[in-house]
Amino acid sequence: MALFDLPVDELRAYRSESTEPDDFDAFWATTLDETRAHDLDARFEPVDTGLTTVDVYDVTFSGFGGHQVKGWLTLPAGTDRPLPLVVEFVGYGGGRGLPHEHLLWASTGRAHFLMDTRGQGSAWGAGGGTADPVGGAPSYPGFMTRGLDAPENYYYRRVFTDGVRAVEAARSHPLTDASRTVVLGASQGGGITLAVGGLVPDLVAVAPDVPFLCDFPRATVLTDRHPYREIGLFLKTHRGRTGDALRTLSYFDGVHFAARGTAPALFSTALEDQTCPPSTVYAAFNAWNHEEKAIEVYDFNDHEGGGPFQEAAKVRWLGAYA
Repeated sequence: MALFDLPVDELRAYRSESTEPDDFDAFWATTLDETRAHDLDARFEPVDTGLTTVDVYDVTFSGFGGHQVKGWLTLPAGTDRPLPLVVEFVGYGGGRGLPHEHLLWASTGRAHFLMDTRGQGSAWGAGGGTADPVGGAPSYPGFMTRGLDAPENYYYRRVFTDGVRAVEAARSHPLTDASRTVVLGASQGGGITLAVGGLVPDLVAVAPDVPFLCDFPRATVLTDRHPYREIGLFLKTHRGRTGDALRTLSYFDGVHFAARGTAPALFSTALEDQTCPPSTVYAAFNAWNHEEKAIEVYDFNDHEGGGPFQEAAKVRWLGAYA
């Protein structure tokens, strides 16, 4: 599809109509306090991958509810001093896969921590290894409506909390420099990046690419592409529950996390992206609270966005921060 969203001049000024809950900060403070009552219990087991340029650790840590979450920590081979840390989150349906799939950031001389996404890892890539042991009310297939009945039950409450704990786990390793921590990811990974960027106050940089989970009131009616469409199909069956659903989603909207961002940020968007429409990305970008922010715009791309071009842009951009 060619351009289908707002013109670029309107995108630059666009603001979301998502209503921030009065107890947004209290909700997340309570969630993190409850999670931190569980020991982080971060464990790093060396893995023989056959790779000679990196050292890889199979990581397990306690996320939301004390549940075990997996990850990979990858370091340049023979590292003997703390390195700047890049924490990365994965796109919708994917998992942490295999270590050799994720070599970019260690190749730049940084420590790289990749978080698995609970319950996912079976739609693409090489799989995941983290269960989501929490049940929920009836939902449409996928993850977007799991626990949609209440903010306390919603799936992304667990995932976003896992993201904060992933930063804490990665920082606990002696060869990572906690004072130089970056978070990044694409699509769902970009949405998790925004949440963590709003919940962790001492990051040095944030880089969400074509971020998902932003501006729910617009996204759910603008695009009929999954995963946002899962919400519409759920509400197609559960008539009359739109207001309640949007209230739950407002606690997880990247726009509200962006308003709490305290680090320089590099966003990206694609103007033909029907999965994460550009207006929803600009809604978060325009709300981002730090004055040092930029957005890369890919005029004729869909949800692949900048792909390797955006990776190159991030490598250049991060040189000033970590």
